[in-house]
Amino acid sequence: MDSRERFLEVMNFNPGVKSLKWEMSYWGGALNNWYRDGLTKKHYPKIIDSYLTISASLYTAAYTHKWQGDPQQDSSERELPFGIAVWGGTETFPQHGWPLDADVRDCFGMDKSMILVDVEQFFYPHFPIGKLDEGKDWLIYTDLDGITYKFLRNEGTQPTAISHPVKDWKTWLEVKEQRLRLDNISKRFPKNFKELLNDYKNRDYPLALGGYPLGIFGILAHLLGYVNLFYFYFDNPGLLKDILNTFTDIWIAVWEEVLSMTDVDAVYFWEDVSTGKSSMISTALFKEFMTPYYKKIIDFSKSKGISIFMVDTDGDFSELIPLFLEAGVTGFYPMETGDGLDLLEVRKKYPNLQMMGGIPKLEVSRGRQIIDSLIENTEKILQYGGYIPHCDHFVPPEVSWEDFKYYRNKLNRLIDSFGK
Repeated sequence: MDSRERFLEVMNFNPGVKSLKWEMSYWGGALNNWYRDGLTKKHYPKIIDSYLTISASLYTAAYTHKWQGDPQQDSSERELPFGIAVWGGTETFPQHGWPLDADVRDCFGMDKSMILVDVEQFFYPHFPIGKLDEGKDWLIYTDLDGITYKFLRNEGTQPTAISHPVKDWKTWLEVKEQRLRLDNISKRFPKNFKELLNDYKNRDYPLALGGYPLGIFGILAHLLGYVNLFYFYFDNPGLLKDILNTFTDIWIAVWEEVLSMTDVDAVYFWEDVSTGKSSMISTALFKEFMTPYYKKIIDFSKSKGISIFMVDTDGDFSELIPLFLEAGVTGFYPMETGDGLDLLEVRKKYPNLQMMGGIPKLEVSRGRQIIDSLIENTEKILQYGGYIPHCDHFVPPEVSWEDFKYYRNKLNRLIDSFGK
């Protein structure tokens, strides 16, 4: 079976089919350590240096440093920044301007990655990229999404938002009129979409719509910033609902066009609505500001034959699981057990919940005895089905190549023991 067929069967709880061999992602610092310590370098991850959709290209400008008048440097000549991530299968590619791994995949015989349909689902036209200020170790710039970011060059981590394009009704209505129109949907498709479409129709990998930063909580947090969002829930709820109605209509209009040309296997929502210990919003806010929009989007998607709806949220979101399920969501990742989420209890309570992740990433750095216990726990959950096991977020540099090899080989053997 190819990775697309396997993904669909696993997510439908087919007990005769073994799970996929995926990881969510690897930090650049981890991969650089692994290459130094023995990982064969055949396809060193290249930072994407072209601008595609906002989802695919956010942060590309910071990572490549290709500004007009600056020295040009081919990204293939650069070592991965410590804080850039390299996608490992579970998460949709392309996103964030981060590359897709091939060498770890080939080393362990892992499956082909989930791919994101390359169509603009956010702003069109994009905001112009522009450098605002810089120092030796930092850069302040505006990206394609209209957000002003600060990028710390030495750390190389994801740029931090310091100013957002939506501050009030006035700025929202300007953005809405200029970049969220329903009368130019066809312009949101890239020039090479016919070639992409041919690949999508003949694919052997899962294909998804959505992706970062498309989510009901997520899109608001991205546009407004978390602090402003939390105030706006109470001070300006009408504005939030207008934003959500607008994006919901845009997504459905874009997806209608996509699904008239190709089928799609899943929808991925980015939320990050929880922290290490609990949700960041109340159940009442969820029901008012999330449930109606999820239901509208998922009802539309179901009418087009899509049945898998995955939410990317970190931390312990236990209290929100029944609300997500009621709204139509079918699964979650990366299931951060390192933050206190009890995966076995979740599985017992929600036997039909699709899950990916769940192996505490930092625990993998603690040696073989700990890894053995992690795999034993994974076996208890894997036997229920509907589960793709891997680290519960990006694999960090603390995980050595020797420990990762031991963990991944042992996990692969466990996966191979369940089904065909």
